[in-house]
Parts: sequence; C-alpha cells; structure tokens
Amino acid sequence: MEGPIRDHVAEDTLAFSEDNLETLAEPHNDTLVISFLLNKIQVKHVLVDPGSSTNVIRLGVVEQLGLLDQIILASRVFHGFNMTDEVTKREITLPIDTFGTVQNTKFQVINDNIRYNALLSRSWIHSMRAVPSTLHQMIKFPIKDGITTIYGEQHVVKEMFTVYQEEPTPVLSTSDVSWSI
Repeated sequence: MEGPIRDHVAEDTLAFSEDNLETLAEPHNDTLVISFLLNKIQVKHVLVDPGSSTNVIRLGVVEQLGLLDQIILASRVFHGFNMTDEVTKREITLPIDTFGTVQNTKFQVINDNIRYNALLSRSWIHSMRAVPSTLHQMIKFPIKDGITTIYGEQHVVKEMFTVYQEEPTPVLSTSDVSWSI
C-alpha cells in the first residue's frame, strides 16, 4: 500500500528545482562563492565549503576592516588545508550579515595568500540551518517569514579560478638600446 501523494510543497520547505538552473552558465563545475556584510561593508570572494569544518578569514581582510584589535590568540592545527598541515595562532568572532540575518561567526585567521577572502564552513551552514547547492549556485535558509535565498556569484568564481596563459614579456638587454644625449 502506498502513502498519500503530495501535490504541493509546504512553504517552509527548503527545495531546489530545475527552474533554479535557468540563469546559470552551464555546464559548470563551480564552487559556491558569495558575499556577506560585516559592519555594513561588503566582503566579496567568500567560499562556502560544506566539506570544511572551520571558518577561515585572511588576516589582510581583518586588517582592511580595521578589526585587528578584536583578534584573540588561539592555536589550532588544520589537517589538509592547502594540501598541508596549517597552524593558526589567531581567531576572531565577527557578526556576519547575510541578507538581514546576522550570525556571530568564529573564524580562524590565516596569513596565507589564498584566492578567497573568507571560507564559511559546515559550522556556519549548520548554525544558519542553511542548505547550500553548488549545482544550483545558491544557499537557502529559513527566516522568520519563510525561506530566503543567497545566490552564488558564478561570474566571480570564473575570475577567481581561471588560469590565464600569457605570453612572456620580452626583456631588452642594454646592447639592444641606443642611447642619445
């Protein structure tokens, strides 16, 4: 015996559909990159990574935001970060604003030169009760009045991770230069 067939989806259901794919540059294999607000300043190039267990932010971003005084000393080892073991010595808790939902988020502060400004991990995703989809390039999460959606910035991903082949710039030797006085 089969159960009842649903012909509708409850309004508070987090769901993705084929319609969500219509605006994307397809086919794609892009990571999910978003922006968030921090003290009313937009922080771009934020990687959403459900496979990571720790939120990360670059020291340079914290410095640009004028928040160095909020960093606290805390040592932590990341296994497999940037394909090596990474030791961080600093962390910071920041009020991340994603479309009106503010969540205090603890970040490990790293000094590495990485392609993104911050990484939001599984801990942030779970605290927001969010569901990310790299296929659909969006994150959906519940708010007081229903469900909201953060759209990934697919065009930014293309810029961040594209490898360009450039022709080498020729270097002139001093014997190739004619001097006149």
